Amino acid sequence: MTVPDIRSASGLTAAEVAARMTTCGPNVTAEPPRRRGLASVVNQLTDPLSLLLIAAMVLTVALRDVTDLIVIALVIVLNTTVGTIQEIRADHAVTALRSLAAPVARVRRDGLDQRVPTREVVPGDLVALEAGDIVPADVDVVEAVRLQVNEAALTGEPAPVAKLAGDAASAGTVVVAGRGRGVVTRTGAASALGRIATLVATEPIRRTPLQRRLATLSWYLGVVAVTLSGLVLVAGLLRGEPLAEMVIAAVSLTVAAVPESLPAVITVALAIGARRMARRAAIARSLPAVETLGAVTVLAMDKTGTVTEGRMAVTGFVTASGTRVDIAPASDAGVILDRLALDIQLCNDADPSQAIGDPTEVALATAAEQCGVPVSVREWQPRIAEVPFEATNRRMTTVHSGQRGLRVVCKGAPESVLRPEVLVDDPTILASAAATAHRLAADGYRVLAVADRELPVGTVDPHNAKLRFAGLVLLVDPLRPEARVAVESFLTAGVRPVLITGDHPATATAIADQLGLPPGAIATGGGTGIARVYARTHPEQKLDIVRALQERGEIVAMTGDGVNDAPALRRADIGVAMGKTGTEAARQAADLVLADDNLGTVTAAIEEGRRIYANVRRFLGFGLSGGLAELAVMIVGPFLGLGLPLLPAQILWINMLTHGLPGVALGVEPADPQTMRQPPRPAGEAILAAGLWRTVLAAGSCIAAMSLVAAVVAAAWAWPWQSILFLTLCFGQLGIAWSSRARAHAGRHRWLVAAIGLSLTLQLAGIYLPPLRFLLGTQPLDLTQLGFCLIAGIIPGLLHALLDTRS
Repeated sequence: MTVPDIRSASGLTAAEVAARMTTCGPNVTAEPPRRRGLASVVNQLTDPLSLLLIAAMVLTVALRDVTDLIVIALVIVLNTTVGTIQEIRADHAVTALRSLAAPVARVRRDGLDQRVPTREVVPGDLVALEAGDIVPADVDVVEAVRLQVNEAALTGEPAPVAKLAGDAASAGTVVVAGRGRGVVTRTGAASALGRIATLVATEPIRRTPLQRRLATLSWYLGVVAVTLSGLVLVAGLLRGEPLAEMVIAAVSLTVAAVPESLPAVITVALAIGARRMARRAAIARSLPAVETLGAVTVLAMDKTGTVTEGRMAVTGFVTASGTRVDIAPASDAGVILDRLALDIQLCNDADPSQAIGDPTEVALATAAEQCGVPVSVREWQPRIAEVPFEATNRRMTTVHSGQRGLRVVCKGAPESVLRPEVLVDDPTILASAAATAHRLAADGYRVLAVADRELPVGTVDPHNAKLRFAGLVLLVDPLRPEARVAVESFLTAGVRPVLITGDHPATATAIADQLGLPPGAIATGGGTGIARVYARTHPEQKLDIVRALQERGEIVAMTGDGVNDAPALRRADIGVAMGKTGTEAARQAADLVLADDNLGTVTAAIEEGRRIYANVRRFLGFGLSGGLAELAVMIVGPFLGLGLPLLPAQILWINMLTHGLPGVALGVEPADPQTMRQPPRPAGEAILAAGLWRTVLAAGSCIAAMSLVAAVVAAAWAWPWQSILFLTLCFGQLGIAWSSRARAHAGRHRWLVAAIGLSLTLQLAGIYLPPLRFLLGTQPLDLTQLGFCLIAGIIPGLLHALLDTRS
């Protein structure tokens, strides 16, 4: 589409937008392909351990073993169905979360500035670009004021690139300085970012680090299981058991001993956790962030917009003569503040009527209006040049044309403005003003210094003219009501909060005291030692601080909302961005977006991460102990005169009932009430650490011992010992599932109760229903025998509950 020249600053009309949306489609890039239908089924069937089951099924067909064929086919169908449903649910969860985190763009349409979802940007739109914005589509720059764009997303080069009118800026690049406007030329897949996204979308989906770690564990366990199953095969052949039956038994035992569905279960647990967090206004942009949150040891908090409300308000002024004037409703202070009010209204890009612009500048413009200087003064004294605020010089300078000549205005940090190379005032005046600024900063105010000077028309370089001190502006950014409570919860959970800000050390210290941060050192600039507050930090220094914390072994979460926070958010183990007031650069760099800008939501997210990790360990402890018990029964049983302790169909049936519904139910157990009163787990801790492997050994050995004792006693009493062993082994594993629950939540285990109840019902059906008895090779038991099995099966769960120290 040919983009017409701009004839006015009104932008496109609504009708033009609708027409171009129909022609060009939404401004979205290609997404990775999702497995649907048959592809999801194939993915489940190509799992290595599923292939073992298929091989066993083929073997039963060759041997015409109809009974085992039916059972194995049933297990394959059930596992594949559950796995496919889990994959589809996880995909839907991620899609829903992606839509919640959709970015926005600022466009001008029908003569009005509007915020619209980036997907609704069309060719010809007039887009506003400011520091912190991500360029929403390919644009031709038509207006630029010291505009600089970081194109690392496309070129890999980290150095910002200056953009002038007539230059092109690509979708996905980040505005790091200045401001400008551009006309959209290409959107969606046609943009530079879209072409790359199309290539990325063809890449296979990578598993999360947690999935890869657990998959590796599954392979190790598989090797052990295959080795031990091989021993069972050899031992059976030496006893004279049929080859076909022993091969099927060995393969079935291998599958039963390893929780082969673990990676899929973990993905679902993470997706469900992400959905739960989204309901609490914490939007996870990547699934690994959900679980990693539970391991955070340090929370590095940006101040403005994170622990404070991000709505700066001017509370007063200090004039050049040293007079303190507070702003109050219906104040007539404008009589003595004409000069300061005019300066802060002119050296300003904000429009308070639409709340558009930097919060500090909105507050300054609002205060100027309170003093009787309206925004319209900018039309009477139009800006003809400027030096925008930058992190390096920490001040902004503008030049205005008026009836009496030029007016140069500068505002910025006191230590940047109150300098001999900037002002012509007497050094004693500057020293006094600096001392006043320091004292006010210590009281918690944000202090800006203002200077100005009127020059004659024709001044060669007004940018470098020395100015005169006009006064100080006092601003406050109130703490968010929930911030102090959130900090208390972090400390209780063993997470150390630190404050990182560009403010004056005295201001930062006052805020830290209000937050209730523990006593500690105050670092300035690039200090990377252990501190409670890092003040006067630049973006690259925030990055150094996060890196230094990580090098000391900390798991770091970083909160922020500005473009200057984006590098540190990306570097942190978990980047947390503000969803309402945060810049698009911060949101895109983060792993977690707080939709309500509430720091307390991070507490809920950490609790959710810990809940997920605890439930993963519950699942592993339960599943591995059951697999170990089955291996032990098959290996030790023959030495106790039990021949072939369990038939292949019986092994698969137990595996299907125990590793299925109860395992999934354990993954959704509620969080322990004490979880936020405990320290985070060590960074390098293995998944089976903290005694879990000993629990697996103890529980598995106990289940196997009680099952074998029950079988031996039953054989001595001429009872159907194999059916008793079959029933007792399942009862024992279900007992471990119940004792593995989050026991501090009495009455909140409906999913686990339902899963165990259904599994028990199906297990009893395998004993008493004739069709299942035929498939499984079992015999019915009388009430005495059934009670005997129940008593023997309950003992492992009771011992596990007594020895387990969890609350």
